Amino acid sequence: MTNRQNGHQSVCAVIVTYHPTSCMLQNMPKILAQVQGLVVVDNGSNADELNPLRAASRALRFDLIENEENLGIAEALNRGVLWAKSKNYPWIILFDQDSRITEGFIDQMFAAWESHPNRERVGSIHPKYVDPETGMEPPVLRAGDGGPVLSLTSGALIPAWIFDKVGGFASEYFIDCVDFEYCLRIRAAGYMLADSRQAVLLHAAGHANKGHRFLGFNFRPTYHSAMRRYYMSRNRIALCRKYFLVFPSWILHTMNDSFRETIKCFISEPDRARKFRSFLLGTWDGLCGRMGKRNSESEFD
Repeated sequence: MTNRQNGHQSVCAVIVTYHPTSCMLQNMPKILAQVQGLVVVDNGSNADELNPLRAASRALRFDLIENEENLGIAEALNRGVLWAKSKNYPWIILFDQDSRITEGFIDQMFAAWESHPNRERVGSIHPKYVDPETGMEPPVLRAGDGGPVLSLTSGALIPAWIFDKVGGFASEYFIDCVDFEYCLRIRAAGYMLADSRQAVLLHAAGHANKGHRFLGFNFRPTYHSAMRRYYMSRNRIALCRKYFLVFPSWILHTMNDSFRETIKCFISEPDRARKFRSFLLGTWDGLCGRMGKRNSESEFD
């Protein structure tokens, strides 16, 4: 364990799993070496996938919450956060199963918080995200206070008090835009986001394992599934409806990025017809305000 044992720097990690792989299990000791507690929330994986998690829980001495079905990333995060708060951890750091922590990560995240001129108003601290395959970093849209406008949930170091101020993650989103919605909610409540350029999280968005060239332009599609295309389109509409009047320029910037990413999908990815149908269905449900989990994945066939 790290030597940060007391005070405001006692940290509980929350990892959400869904059909976890052996690579994810290999990352756990690296996380445990830098935090004081760990809870893994599994979202309905099968017995063959859960058995290695159960064995790792006993061997590495972390807690495991087993959801009997996939409740979505937001609800799984909320259950992990509630567990950490029940154990009186003042800090919570969130990870998805595909992200990989680097050496000195937690120390560098706290260094960014400690050096922030308004650290008592900081509701979330985020790392530098690096794609492990390409070494590329996504662009960061910054607010006037210098912090990121939006950032990912994975790798976010969050003081426990912010959940008392703004609530938990939006379970009705299920997956996608859960992170962006929470960032905007923090800012709408008058708090700030900060980030560290030294704390590196190895994280790949989607499955961009190969590039594509179209009309002289090179880009890397994300290859998300048709189901994900539904939630992405629906929740982006929901995000726009909720925050456009509060943050119009940021929402327009985000929607422009979303539009460009969607175009990449439709000109380069396989299974385009099914993904386009899911995109239209998600857009319609977003406009109609239909949220939550879709009843069946067969709807995306």
